[in-house]
Amino acid sequence: MAFLKRLGFYLIGLAIGLVFLTIFLKKKSEETGVEFCYFPNCRTLKDIRSKPLSYSDEVQKLIDHQQLDSLSIADFLREGEVDFKNSDTESTPCRTYVIDGVIKNEPSTMTVRNCPDSAVIENVAF
Repeated sequence: MAFLKRLGFYLIGLAIGLVFLTIFLKKKSEETGVEFCYFPNCRTLKDIRSKPLSYSDEVQKLIDHQQLDSLSIADFLREGEVDFKNSDTESTPCRTYVIDGVIKNEPSTMTVRNCPDSAVIENVAF
């Protein structure tokens, strides 16, 4: 019985510690803007967001005609899902990624060329 009592105390302490740790890390990440990306989708989108963005002529026309804006692009690059099957991840120096997501409540696909020093949005299909 003593073992079960000690195990119970251990689990209660562990649960309380995990709650405090979660609250502390969440507050710290909100203050400093730190994002923990461990999965390939998150790491790829974070890498694209960290570079200066430029637009192809086709995408610039969509922006000029107000079918697309920079806020929806930023949201797309935060919430989208990278389609690694249709992406060219082996090319050098620039890799091409196909990202699926939603723009203005419509399913959309964006093609992004990710170079070492910049990212170019080449195409957006609604």
